[in-house]
Amino acid sequence: MGLRIYYGGTFDPVHLGHLAIARAARDQLQVAVRLLPAADPPHRAAPGADALQRLAMLSLAIGDEPGLLLDRRELDRAERQPGVPSYTVDTLRELRAELGPRQPIAWLVGADSLLALPSWHEWAALFELAHFIVADRPGSPLADARDPVLAQALDGRWTRHERELFSAPAGRLMRLQAPLREESATAVRTRIAAGGPWQQLLPEAVAGYIIDHRLYGAVPS
Repeated sequence: MGLRIYYGGTFDPVHLGHLAIARAARDQLQVAVRLLPAADPPHRAAPGADALQRLAMLSLAIGDEPGLLLDRRELDRAERQPGVPSYTVDTLRELRAELGPRQPIAWLVGADSLLALPSWHEWAALFELAHFIVADRPGSPLADARDPVLAQALDGRWTRHERELFSAPAGRLMRLQAPLREESATAVRTRIAAGGPWQQLLPEAVAGYIIDHRLYGAVPS
């Protein structure tokens, strides 16, 4: 039974750093990576692009690249349950219901997201639902995990052996071994709004979409 890797996020917008992480996980583990854009937060406007725009940009970024797949289940769930928050734990429970209790599942995150895990909804339940593959991005070293509750939850779960992600359904953590880029969605949005250089941080098709739809304050050149 093969490993299934999922990479969730707002992707607002998707940038070259996101793609570098997805490709690194695909190449290191030799399995496809499924990218899941998050639904819009209920009861308030989307902070940047809306869910369908973020989905369109992610589709453009992936194109027909082998091993990178688009999964829109969080958007579909929001359409079925309007006004209900979309949580990672709900997505993983949905996947467990579909794939069964023995299917190895891994959730791909940046180190900054792992350090913020105690703020996630029902975060302690996540380890029973999936492994975590952790991309240690610049400025967020895992050594800074000082929250004693988080440290206790992570203790004993780290592995350097990829086979452990394939041989158990959930519960392990592994660092992604790849040089990572410096881009962040926040920095991209800030540059666009300020009129600074930004197009080199994104796939060309995504940059074109942003200009065409005048997202984040972009104006045609």
